[in-house]
Amino acid sequence: MFLDSTGGQSSVNTNPDVVVIGGGPAGATVSTLIAQKGHNVVLFERDKFPRFHIGESLIPETYWVLERLNMLPKMKASCFVKKFSVQFVNAAGKQSAPFYFHDNKPHECSQTWQVIRSEFDQMMLENAREHGVEAHEETRVLEVLFNGDRATGVRIQTKDGQQLDVHAKAVVDASGQSAMLMNRFKLRIWDPELNKGAIWTYWKGAYRDTGRDEGATIVIQTPDKQGWFWYIPQHDNTISVGVVGPFDYLFKGRGSHEQVYNEEVEKCPAVQKRIEGAERAAGYFATKDYSYRATQAAGDGWVMIGDAFGFLDPLYSSGVLLALKSGELAADAICEGIAKNDLSAAQLGAWAPAFNQGIDRMRRLVCEYYNGFSFGHFVKKFPHLRNTITDLLIGDLFTDRVDCVWEPMESLYPQGHQHPTQWDAGTPAEIAANKENELYLPEELRA
Repeated sequence: MFLDSTGGQSSVNTNPDVVVIGGGPAGATVSTLIAQKGHNVVLFERDKFPRFHIGESLIPETYWVLERLNMLPKMKASCFVKKFSVQFVNAAGKQSAPFYFHDNKPHECSQTWQVIRSEFDQMMLENAREHGVEAHEETRVLEVLFNGDRATGVRIQTKDGQQLDVHAKAVVDASGQSAMLMNRFKLRIWDPELNKGAIWTYWKGAYRDTGRDEGATIVIQTPDKQGWFWYIPQHDNTISVGVVGPFDYLFKGRGSHEQVYNEEVEKCPAVQKRIEGAERAAGYFATKDYSYRATQAAGDGWVMIGDAFGFLDPLYSSGVLLALKSGELAADAICEGIAKNDLSAAQLGAWAPAFNQGIDRMRRLVCEYYNGFSFGHFVKKFPHLRNTITDLLIGDLFTDRVDCVWEPMESLYPQGHQHPTQWDAGTPAEIAANKENELYLPEELRA
């Protein structure tokens, strides 16, 4: 027995069917879906929820996983701002017409939400508990236990310092960018093209549209085309406003995060206009976000999901979708494996090739934007492909039906322009050695 995060006594099931490391959206998803099938699942989360996290904008394809999780009634009853579209502002300040998801797919799945992640993640974790998941907060997983090459469980440390071994048929690494197993087995490949960073804060009383446009995500290109701003309305009268740009451009030789952020705002009239008269509601956050992926998703008795498997540039808000989708696919593979008494690497990672193809499609769209792709120009030239582009923006990534956009896109390349390098092309060792994903919190949120 030990004290849980609420101060009450709690015992740990030391022989569950499945152990999940991490209680974020990926971990909550995989554990809930496995528990729905009647299996015993124990989840260990190192932090105490609610806790801050970035990644606030959901895209419509999350609907289908949220439906399986029985989360939709909770989302519909929440205060989260409803999101119906995404809109782009080019370097000259010209706004595109909104890409309304419902116009493309007339179904309730085409309305999604802008969430405050501390609230959303806690809802997801509590939902897991409601489905029978034994979830322990403020509990560290010290290591994954192996018998030869097969994962057999984890060693944990409770809030009061006690250590305990927990054995399971399968271990799911949903530890986020801590990426326990990826680091253990040196499976990470840094993306050779996507080397970005972000600085952001929150504004009270900033401009927001009304009606169907109130919850739109706005992507605003900076006038010098060095980067872009996100503009995400939230339900507590705040707007999340962040600038994304090449790592070297944002973070080398430019002073404090506050100084760089303000310099970028001053250079971008489209952002200045929207926050004019608003009051800053927080300090300055920053991430050095290097996109990466693992060379494999699973081994005998273990599987990696969410950011523990890979991270993709946040341009199109795909992070939560990829967390939920990988959690869903891994859960189905685990349940099938338990039924067949086969928890091999081949069984637990069978979903990964198709999942990687989906990430590749979103990555391609991200790279094209950074290389000068214009949605407005493309749609004007190929109006019959507007819906297909919108499909990609809503996260309909796991079908080859959308691949019809790439050849027309390439036809607009200027002479000599090449399509993006593959994600696994490799990064020189001297560059890779300096890469890491870091989050900087303002002083008021530091522990």
